[in-house]
Amino acid sequence: MNEHVTTPETAAPAAAPNEAEVTGSQSAIPADELERLTDDIIAALKTVYDPEIPVDIYELGLIYKVDIDDNRKVSIHMTLTAPGCPVAGEMPGWVENAVATAPGVSDVQVEMVFDPPWTPERMSEEAQVAIGWF
Repeated sequence: MNEHVTTPETAAPAAAPNEAEVTGSQSAIPADELERLTDDIIAALKTVYDPEIPVDIYELGLIYKVDIDDNRKVSIHMTLTAPGCPVAGEMPGWVENAVATAPGVSDVQVEMVFDPPWTPERMSEEAQVAIGWF
């Protein structure tokens, strides 16, 4: 069974900005370990920054979905601020390397998606403040 962590971009409309939601309570991973693993993955994602915007990719809303399976393999769907981003070829590797450092993660796969396209509304308040939009 896969655990599915969604960011507000893929969660129900009532979700708070960039507050991860964990669904799929039938996981073989104990709940406290799953919570710790989720927190560690989000912390790792927050170490990766868009080189053109001084904000991490999680707060920018570039992470659309994170799945954690029972073997602690992590699958991430992410996007870029623009399809022609100069680091499009490098960014998935940065994300993979960062998440692979989270304790307990056995493997990481990053898939770049562009549907739905990223818009500034996906940014958290923290990101908006950091770039002076708030």
